[in-house]
Amino acid sequence: MARGLLPGLLVILHAAARLAAEQEVENLSGLSPNPEKDIFVVRENRTTCLMAEFAAKFIVPYDVWASNYVDLITEQADIPLSRGAEMKGKCGTNESELELSWLDQAYILKLSFLKEGHNTSRGPEASWRLSRIQFTYDSSERTYFKDAVSPGKYTASSHRLSALVTPAGRSYECQAQQTISLVSSDHQKSVQLLLSEVRLQPFDIPADFVFSEEHKCPVDQREQLEETLPLILGLILGLVIVITLGIYHIHHKLTASQVQIPRDRSQYKHMG
Repeated sequence: MARGLLPGLLVILHAAARLAAEQEVENLSGLSPNPEKDIFVVRENRTTCLMAEFAAKFIVPYDVWASNYVDLITEQADIPLSRGAEMKGKCGTNESELELSWLDQAYILKLSFLKEGHNTSRGPEASWRLSRIQFTYDSSERTYFKDAVSPGKYTASSHRLSALVTPAGRSYECQAQQTISLVSSDHQKSVQLLLSEVRLQPFDIPADFVFSEEHKCPVDQREQLEETLPLILGLILGLVIVITLGIYHIHHKLTASQVQIPRDRSQYKHMG
């Protein structure tokens, strides 16, 4: 019987080894010049299938006893995403996932992405979005939580999320800070996720470690317009001044070449 089990066991081990070889995850945060910015890459079949760069911080409210040990007051834990976070990833045609954990899994962040098609006035189009966020935290962990009442593990999740919406085949970019609200299992408290310096693409990456053309968020587009508008107005004003001076110069030459008729009639006898 043992001989019969051996081939099956070898097949299972071979399949597991092949699966492990086909999927790789890399935390490249050490390459970022910004110590608060993290870089994560998921590769399958030796090809990059998900890339994410962003700075993230969670603001988590929690209860502590007041000095009279009767009343409760609310404190706030500011929890940054660690550069040394462990990661898992999963890529699919229409669904992808990135999972990050740090401080011995006291904190776990799971981001889910969805690609879908829809009909528009221009015809069928596809886009992808961040469809779900789940953040698990342990308020008994002492790095960020101090004397929390009822310490333990809680989960903060998004509700009907549709964020970072991007046309299919392009990457999402947003330097500005964005705030996404999550609802915690700790008495429905509101947990805030602050994202900034985001460059992300969970589908259709054209080549290893290469983002597709970026799709900028509305805030970045507005800031870019505000930066370039004074330059455009300055160029237009300069062009108007040059045209005005040119017209004046031409008018001055034309009038100077014409015969000047004296207004004093007594000077007519000196003409001719």
